[in-house]
Amino acid sequence: MAIVRRQFLTLAERVSWAIGLAGLAVWVAFHIGIATRTRHDLDRFAALQVEAAPRATPDQSLWSPVRINAWLKVSNEPAPPPLAVLRIPKIRLEVPVLPDTDDRTLDRAVGHIQDTAPPGTDGNSGIAGHRDGFFRGLKDIVPGDAIELDTLDGKESYRVERTWVVDPEDVSVLDPTSTRALTLVTCYPFYFVGSAPRRFIVRALRVDKPPP
Repeated sequence: MAIVRRQFLTLAERVSWAIGLAGLAVWVAFHIGIATRTRHDLDRFAALQVEAAPRATPDQSLWSPVRINAWLKVSNEPAPPPLAVLRIPKIRLEVPVLPDTDDRTLDRAVGHIQDTAPPGTDGNSGIAGHRDGFFRGLKDIVPGDAIELDTLDGKESYRVERTWVVDPEDVSVLDPTSTRALTLVTCYPFYFVGSAPRRFIVRALRVDKPPP
């Protein structure tokens, strides 16, 4: 009887050790996974900050003098962390996407339109820019042109589906979409003197492979 009891206790001890070690392994793996994902996010965020930093004056050859002066005033001021970096190779545009669309934000970059999908997520992500600044080059965009978006989750490729002009009151262009999309918004006409009466819209859809 004593032998059986001793064998039972030994088995129970071994089972307890096995369960404890398995639990410890799961706990360690869980926290390693969290640390790895956190490190990845921090690395991506640091990369975005480097890309968004004002390393050099952007191409301002199409900008109005008013917009150039506005950029100079705010370019060295502290800015919120970028949500993404937007690139349009055709018009040589590379610009950080900052939260909000107030005047100071749009003087230094382009802005994510509130209540639309965050850049790099499913749905319709609205991005606004000044027609006489960063977004003046949109006048040369046509369907099929490539757009790139760099976020914390990686790089995404988009292809321009269409461009059109709407009245300022027509906010349906920002309605949610069933596919991941970018909607770029700027004032129109591009060279209108004074407050432009209409809005120029660029709609781009995500593609699995970048367009040629």
